[in-house]
Amino acid sequence: MIKRLTVLCLTAMIAFAAAGVVVSRADSNGTITLPPANIALKDGPNVGLAQAKCLICHSADYVYTQPPLTRAQWTAEVTKMQKTYGAPIADSDIPLLVDYLMSQNGKGT
Repeated sequence: MIKRLTVLCLTAMIAFAAAGVVVSRADSNGTITLPPANIALKDGPNVGLAQAKCLICHSADYVYTQPPLTRAQWTAEVTKMQKTYGAPIADSDIPLLVDYLMSQNGKGT
C-alpha cells in the first residue's frame, strides 16, 4: 500500500512538473505562497461578481483559455461549479455570471 502511494505521489509530482505547475510546501505556520496570477478578469458586465465568485477557486486564465462557449454551455459550467464543486453561487447569480462569461469568451448570443 505504501509503495503504491509513493509511486502515485511521484507520478503526480512528475506530471505537475511537466505541466509547469509549482508545488510548494507550507511554511511552519501552515501558510503557502501561491504563484502570481498571470492575468486578471477584464472589464465587462458583472465583473465584480465574477471576481468575487470565480477567483476564490481558480485563476482568470480559466475564462480565457477555454474555447468559446455558448450561453447554454457557460450556464452548465457555472451550475457545475455551484452544484458539483460547492462554489458559493446563488441561483440568481448564475445568469449574471453567464452574462459576464459570454462577454469575455462567448460563442453566439
